[in-house]
Formats: sequence, C-alpha cells, structure tokens
Amino acid sequence: MNQNLVDLQNLKKEFDGTPVLRGISLSIKRREFVTLLGPSGCGKTTTLRIIGGFEQPDSGDVFFDGKRLNDVPPYQREINTVFQRYALFPHLNVAENIAFGLHIKKLDRADIKRKTAEMLELVGLRGFENRDVTSLSGGQQQRVAIARALVCEPRVLLLDEPLGALDLKLRKDMQIELKRIQQRTGITFIYVTHDQEEALTMSDRVVVMNHGVIQQVGSPTDIYNEPVNAFVADFIGESNIIDGVMLEDCKVEFCGRTFECVDKGFEKNAPVDVVIRPEDLKIVYAGDGLLQGVVESIVFKGVHYEMMVRTQFFTFMVHSTMAESVGKTVGLSVIPFDIHIMHKSAEAQA
Repeated sequence: MNQNLVDLQNLKKEFDGTPVLRGISLSIKRREFVTLLGPSGCGKTTTLRIIGGFEQPDSGDVFFDGKRLNDVPPYQREINTVFQRYALFPHLNVAENIAFGLHIKKLDRADIKRKTAEMLELVGLRGFENRDVTSLSGGQQQRVAIARALVCEPRVLLLDEPLGALDLKLRKDMQIELKRIQQRTGITFIYVTHDQEEALTMSDRVVVMNHGVIQQVGSPTDIYNEPVNAFVADFIGESNIIDGVMLEDCKVEFCGRTFECVDKGFEKNAPVDVVIRPEDLKIVYAGDGLLQGVVESIVFKGVHYEMMVRTQFFTFMVHSTMAESVGKTVGLSVIPFDIHIMHKSAEAQA
C-alpha cells in the first residue's frame, strides 16, 4: 500500500498574472496531521483549496491514494473542509446540522441517529442535540462544524484557520482538542494557519511557506531547532539574525569576534546568516563574555524576562528568568551548538 495519501506535484497558480504558487510539491501520509504555515499571501490557503477541489491549478497535479484528482469535483472527493466561518445552518439544531450530510447520502434513520450520537460524544457535545446553534458559543459552534465534517467519514479533513475567530484561551483548548480528535479518528488532517504556536502544538509535520514556495518541511522540533534559512528562523519563534562570515568549518565571525560553531560544508569566507535564539544567550559578567553590551530595555513575559542588549554591532534579544537593570553593562555568552549558520537566501528574506 502506498503510504502517501495525498501527493502534490509541481503545483503552479496565478491570480491576475501574479504567481501565488511557484511549483509546490508535497507528500502527505495517511493518519498524519500536517500544517501549512506561513504569512498572509504565501499560498497556503490556495494549496488547501486545490486539494479540496475549490480551485484548479494552472499546472501540476493532485494525486489522492495514487489517483489523479485534478478533474474530480469537490463533492466526489473523500475530503471535507472546515472553514474559519463555520457556515452552520441557523434553522437546524445541533444534531440536525451534524446529520445534514448523512441525509444527503440517504442513510437510514437508525444509522443517522447512531453516527450523530458518536460525533456528539467525540466533540464533547453530548446533551446538546436539540440546542439552537445560534445559542452556542464560538467554540461550541466550531465543534459542531468539525462533527458535521467528520460524520461522513472523509479520509482527509482540510481545516482553513478554524481557530481564528476564537479568544486566546479557547484557541489553546481547541488546539489540544483537535489533536485528540485527529488521533482518535485516524483521519488525515491538513491544517492552514499563520500562527506558529498552533503549528508547533498540533502537527506531526509543519510545512513552512513563503511567496508561493515551500521553505522547509519537518517535525515541529526540527523546524524550531534547525531552521534552514533566515525566513524560517525568524517566522518560527523569536530569533537574533546577524550578518556573519564563515571563516572555515566550525568557525564563524560576527560582531567583530570569532566564534566556534558546529556547522560545516560552507565555502571559506562565505557570507552567512548567523541565527541565535534569545533563550540560548546567557548574560554573564561584562568581562566574561565574547560579546559585551548595555541593557536597553526589559519586559516581563510571564515565564521569562525579555531584554534588549545593545552591543557595538547588533542589538540582541535575550530571554532569561533573571532580570538585569536597564543601563547595566553585561557580557553575552553562547555555546557553539546554539549558533546556527545558514546560507543567505534572497528569496527567503524577501
């Protein structure tokens, strides 16, 4: 059996002469939770709509379980979609909304009742069967929309920023809930968001996109700890990105000093981007670090302090559980493993 359920091959799409997708190729496995992540206009929603059949690619192919889908209309695909606007039917109650697709399929009444009850249990709405959907909270309405999409047992569920309308606490709760539902049903989820935390929290794999190009595909840990370029490093969490020169293997120069690192394979004296996460910088006594600077600002973030430390060449963001006073001169230290070197990329930084 082919392990890949969805295969995208060199998808290209333009709107009004402007390229939106520039050759997207991606394979998605069965039972996988994959998130398309990127800023507005990067092409992630267009990719999702092509998978669902709501848009046609200008060129390239969509394969589902080995069969070409390009000419198959949305209603004939084993794929359902949950949109940011839930589009529930206001004249139907909760159970009737969930069962709508089953009635279209003309299932018998007993099967409809059983499947609807299973979905209500799955999304935590048992006892809400007869409630008016307009009386529900945003989170409850979203659960109804998810249940309605899942009740017909699609093999793939597409989710287009479905948490965008919810408040922060409810959004965090629903992140956990969505992952639980996906693991319990075993359905392949393809999720679109511009929210890095959502992507890192829920996904088996994250697909980072920018300007219609896939920048990196990997596990949340890989994407965060080993970004392939400055765009990914800057988009996924906070980063200090400094101009540097790779002197030789495992030796890089930036901010007027030479540092040991663990990266190899660059040309000698190649210009590079040096990426250091704020939590990987340690504040030490002024004379003890290779870098020295002045604390310009400090903000309490709940679990850490965020400090801006201005050195002669660059102002670093530092995250620490210990606060230093504004105006104090401090040293900055970083171990070689936490200095990430990457090729400069005009496309990635555009």
